[in-house]
Amino acid sequence: MSDPPLLRVDLPGARVAFTTRAGGVSAPPYDSLNLGLHVGDDPAAVVENRRRAAAALGATLDDLAVAEQVHGDRVATVGAGERGRGARSVADAIPATDALICAEPGVVVAIMVADCVPVAVVDPQAGALGVAHAGWGGTVAHVAGRTVAALADRLGAEPARMHAVLGPSIGPDSYEVGEDVADRAAAAFPDVEVVRPGARPGKYLLDLWAANAADLAAAGVPAANVTVVGADTLADDRFFSHRRSAPTGRFAVLATLAA
Repeated sequence: MSDPPLLRVDLPGARVAFTTRAGGVSAPPYDSLNLGLHVGDDPAAVVENRRRAAAALGATLDDLAVAEQVHGDRVATVGAGERGRGARSVADAIPATDALICAEPGVVVAIMVADCVPVAVVDPQAGALGVAHAGWGGTVAHVAGRTVAALADRLGAEPARMHAVLGPSIGPDSYEVGEDVADRAAAAFPDVEVVRPGARPGKYLLDLWAANAADLAAAGVPAANVTVVGADTLADDRFFSHRRSAPTGRFAVLATLAA
C-alpha cells in the first residue's frame, strides 16, 4: 500500500506537508483521507488515515500532537510529553488551542482545516517551529502573529530568521462574508486591503491570504520568507471544503523539525 499523496512545502529546518483528500479509507462524505475526529466520521477510519498521513511524512501516529481547535488565538508549547496527544481521540487533545509551537525533534505538530488557513512557521537556527489555524476569527485575533511572538518569547526564535507558509485555504475570490465579519477584518488590518465588495448586496470578499501575510510581516517575518501556496479549497477538490460541501472531512498541515 502506497503512502497518501502530500503537498510538501518544506521550509529551512523543517519538514512541512499539507494532506489532500486522497489515499485514505473514509467513506463519503468524508472520502477519503479525512483527518478530523470531530466531524462524524468513523473514528477507526480517521485513526488509520492519520497513521497513513504520518507515515508519508516519515513519522508514526504516536509522533503527532493534535489540538482541540476552537477558532481562538491560544498558542500552546508542546514537547516530548505531548507526543501522541490527540492522535487517537479528541478527549486527550491539547485543549482549546489554535496554534502549537515546538522545539522537540520527532514531534509532528498538526492542525486540521477545511477552508481556514493552515500556517506553518520555523526558525531553523533556533530549531523551533509552529503551526496555526487561521479562520476569520483566528485571523482577526492575529493568531499567526501570536504564534511568531510565542516562538520568540518561549523558544528563543527570532522573527527575522523565520520562514513561513500559508497553505491551501479558501481564496480571496471565493470567501464571501457578511458586513460584520468584513468590518472586523478591516479594523484588524487597517493598512492592508483585505476586504472588497462582493457580487451580492451586503456581501464582501475577505482575503485571508493577504491578512495572514500582513500579520506575519507585522510580527517581523520577512515578506520574502513567506510562501503562499495559493490553492483555493472552495475551487480545488483535492482538498476538503466545509463551505463547498458540509458535512465533510478535514485535511491537515503536519510539521516537524528536520533531522
